[in-house]
Amino acid sequence: MAELTAVQDLNKGLVRENPLFVLVLGTCPALALTTTVVNALGMGLAVTFVLAMSNVAISLLRKVIPSEVRIPAYIVVIASFVTMVDMLMEAYFLSLYQALGVFIPLIVVNCIILGRAEAFAAKNGLWRSLLDGLGMGLGYMLALGSMALIREVLGNGTLLSGTPLEMVVFGEGFKANPVLVMVLPPGAFLTFGLLMVGANRLRRS
Repeated sequence: MAELTAVQDLNKGLVRENPLFVLVLGTCPALALTTTVVNALGMGLAVTFVLAMSNVAISLLRKVIPSEVRIPAYIVVIASFVTMVDMLMEAYFLSLYQALGVFIPLIVVNCIILGRAEAFAAKNGLWRSLLDGLGMGLGYMLALGSMALIREVLGNGTLLSGTPLEMVVFGEGFKANPVLVMVLPPGAFLTFGLLMVGANRLRRS
């Protein structure tokens, strides 16, 4: 039973309670940063790290944080991990850091992280809170990656652009004349809407 619960905690964020396509949280960076797969994966990894670590910290501190100040306390914990991510990314992944811009510090106010702190980590033990954070973070990263894959391939004609692994997907002719709307805001909303429909159909099947 414990193993089944652990698997459920880890898997629920992938489809059944996907933060982006089901709970519709964290949509601003999803719409703004999914023009390339690299940006999406970078943002997804950052959110996953902050989500998992803040869940663990809040779970450990849940019995000593007074209920009257729990939200400010959660924000301080989350901000500490966001600061770590911000500094590490600036030090070791400067180009990605510059591409993500203000969205890294704004992880502090991402509703996914504060919501999981309040709804789950504050009520459960360390192990389940860690799995919940990892599952929700990976679900968010999967959602960002799927959006970015569609938008980058159709909007740029490439995959993993800006890296040594960059590939031209449909040939140089398509790369010269891609579907530019896909890397613009209308393409972001169109991709988001279609994937949301697909995720919810899958969840109900």
